Amino acid sequence: MIHPLKITSTLADDTRFSIYQYMLQEKETFTVQKIADQFGIHPNVARLHLTKLTEIDVISSEFEKTGKGGRPGRIYRASENGVSLSFPKRNYEELLGLVLEILVELGPDSIAMGKKVCYRRGQSDILSIVRDHGTSVNSLSYDDKIAIITEASTLIGYVPVVTDLENGQRSIHFAVYNCPYHNEIAEYANLVCSLHESYLKGQFDCLFNVDDFMQIESMTDGCKYCSYNVSTK
Repeated sequence: MIHPLKITSTLADDTRFSIYQYMLQEKETFTVQKIADQFGIHPNVARLHLTKLTEIDVISSEFEKTGKGGRPGRIYRASENGVSLSFPKRNYEELLGLVLEILVELGPDSIAMGKKVCYRRGQSDILSIVRDHGTSVNSLSYDDKIAIITEASTLIGYVPVVTDLENGQRSIHFAVYNCPYHNEIAEYANLVCSLHESYLKGQFDCLFNVDDFMQIESMTDGCKYCSYNVSTK
C-alpha cells in the first residue's frame, strides 16, 4: 500500500499535477516526448514527472512494440482506478457499495428517493460555494454562474463550455472525464449514473433556468467521457 504522504507530496508539484490532469482528460497513451512538447519542458524532466506519477499508481506504463525492431518505447496512460486518501484510513468505497446494494434491494421507490437526495445535495453544494463568495444566486451574472459551476466541477473533472444559440438560448456542454464513481460502475452502472446525473442537475438548476438537460455520451457505453448538453435561457 502506498503511503498517503507519498501521494500528496508527489501531486504537490504544480507541473506534475497538471500533467496528471491532462492525461486524465485526454484518455490517451503518451510518450515522454509528447508530454515534454505539451508542457514545454525537457524530455528528462517529463520522464521524471511520469516516473513519479507511476510510483503512486495514478498512471501506468508499458512498452510499445512498433514492429520495426530496436528498443521498444515506453508509453504512459492515466489509471482508471485512481487513488483515494483518508486520514485516518476510512473505507468509504465499501460503504458506498453497501448503500448501492441496499437501494437495489429496497426497490424503485428507494432509488427515486436516492435521486432526490442527490439532486438536493447538488443544489446545497452550489449554494455553499455561492455563500463562500459572499453573494447570492440572484445577484450573479451569467458569467458569474459559469465561474461558480466551473469551480464546483474542478474536483470531479468537468469543464463547461458555453455556446450562444440563435434563438436567444445558451447551450452549456460539459464532459466528465474523471468519473468519481468508477469503481462502482461495473456492478451498478445504471444506478450510479442516474444518481450522479441527479446531482449534476441539482447543481445546474440551482444556478440557471434550465430548459433541457441531456446526456450525449456515457463511459458505460464505451465512450471516452460522460458528456452532457444543458440548454438555458
